[in-house]
Amino acid sequence: MQFGLVLQTDPPAWSVVDRMRRAERFGFSHGWTFDSTVLWQEPYVIHSQILSATDHLVVGPMVTNPVSRDWTVSASTFATLIDMFGPRSVCGIGRGDSAVRVIGGRPTTLAQLERAMRAIKDLAEGRETEISGSPVQLPWVRGGRLPVWMGAYGPKALELAGRCADGFILQLADPYLARWMVEHVRDAARAAGRDPDSLTICAAAPAYVGSDLAHAREQCRWFGGMVGNHVADLVSRYGDAGSAVPAALTDYVRARTGYDYAHHGRAGTSSADFVPDEIVDRFCLLGGPDDHVRKLGELREAGVDQFALYAMHDAIDSTVDNYGREIIPRVSGMPARTG
Repeated sequence: MQFGLVLQTDPPAWSVVDRMRRAERFGFSHGWTFDSTVLWQEPYVIHSQILSATDHLVVGPMVTNPVSRDWTVSASTFATLIDMFGPRSVCGIGRGDSAVRVIGGRPTTLAQLERAMRAIKDLAEGRETEISGSPVQLPWVRGGRLPVWMGAYGPKALELAGRCADGFILQLADPYLARWMVEHVRDAARAAGRDPDSLTICAAAPAYVGSDLAHAREQCRWFGGMVGNHVADLVSRYGDAGSAVPAALTDYVRARTGYDYAHHGRAGTSSADFVPDEIVDRFCLLGGPDDHVRKLGELREAGVDQFALYAMHDAIDSTVDNYGREIIPRVSGMPARTG
């Protein structure tokens, strides 16, 4: 199993670069950031500095979208980073949440997302594609390779990820739900004539290492509120539960009354007051190193290839330290790192 670190691009930007450099020394293979340019600083400027400051770290957004960014601009950005630093960029993408909703927009359709994923990948890899009925190509691209990983929850989105994406991003760490979603993605890949094992499966969720579970839960409860935005969309589409969407994912949003994007991804937010302890425990990784190792083993058995650690709490550096010194070596078999 590989490991990624997910950070918000809060100022000062250099602190994000420093933490990503340190994460690489601790054995992390991927560095991810949010992409909401109203709420945080511009990620791709920071990505270029992360790539320059590291040797092997693969860097990308978790996740961008095809609404707030023009497809050709996204493709050119990724292609430029690849030209400068080699094949160390990955495009995490979804229908659009915070970057879109905070400016009054709506997530795009899955059909539009599919077209965007194909266009961004084609352009970044030097192929001609069609946009708005016109043929478009980046003439300066030579031999680029851009993996596109799609974030998804619902059945139709999972089907699209399996059919078209290079990887699947699951934003929670519940082994039961991970197994259900991974099976849907792999079934879709198989039905499309693809090798299901060729898709990279990435589970992304907060991790907090420590014995004070009550405090850890309060630091990570925001995540249930963030996931609740996507779950509420599923409930409106498929109902409270049933064969389409597991009740284990949807039941808790019944108590949700709204969401303030000023609180997005922030520890201590009142927008997550409706999230019960049980959801925090299921969706996140909490407890001591043994607890993390045990749950990571369950996620690996569910088909997860990478765990991307959301570090939006009051123990970012100590959590990265604990992962590098104790948890990653035990899960991956790599030697312990000293940072």
